[in-house]
Amino acid sequence: MTAEILVLYYSRHGSTAALAAHVARGVNAVAGARARLRTVPPVGPQTETRLPPVPPAGAPYASSQDLHDCAGLLLGSPTRFGNMAAPLKHFLDGTASEWLAGTLVGKPAGVFTSTSSLHGGQETTLISMALPLLHHGMLLVGVPYSEPALTSTRSGGTPYGASHLAPTQQQTEATTEEMRIAEHLGRRVAEIALRLAPRHGA
Repeated sequence: MTAEILVLYYSRHGSTAALAAHVARGVNAVAGARARLRTVPPVGPQTETRLPPVPPAGAPYASSQDLHDCAGLLLGSPTRFGNMAAPLKHFLDGTASEWLAGTLVGKPAGVFTSTSSLHGGQETTLISMALPLLHHGMLLVGVPYSEPALTSTRSGGTPYGASHLAPTQQQTEATTEEMRIAEHLGRRVAEIALRLAPRHGA
């Protein structure tokens, strides 16, 4: 059976979506694992505004079924004042049923982010995403320093998760080191998910 790894993100200008693609590439490099890319809709003052059930482009919107189906989760968001963006927080705030049911308990999870300034809150944003995952009983996976790009990067990349520096809205392409760190994180979550998967007949 294939382990479905949910790569769930919010991206406004494309940088976090581009990083999600590299994370997914790392997942798909692991035999027996497959990335499932999903996003969340924007939120605003007019919360009653109805959006189409499927976005016009990019990944489909996430549903609670995606959380049930996944063997692991990779969560991504741009930085908003050192915190995750409101649309992703809004989605997570709606997962009380999954929390009560223990849907995500024991599954591995990793986090990734994109910021417009080097010291713009990458690490605090990653930690802000990790907190609800801990409440869900997930097993947090970081990036070990055995990944050489972690010590050679001069842009994004942290032991807490993958990150990307995008000084302008047009700079969505990750550096070589950022790509390697993102792919490493994807591979690592997928490999751990496979190790934790119950064996048939065991």
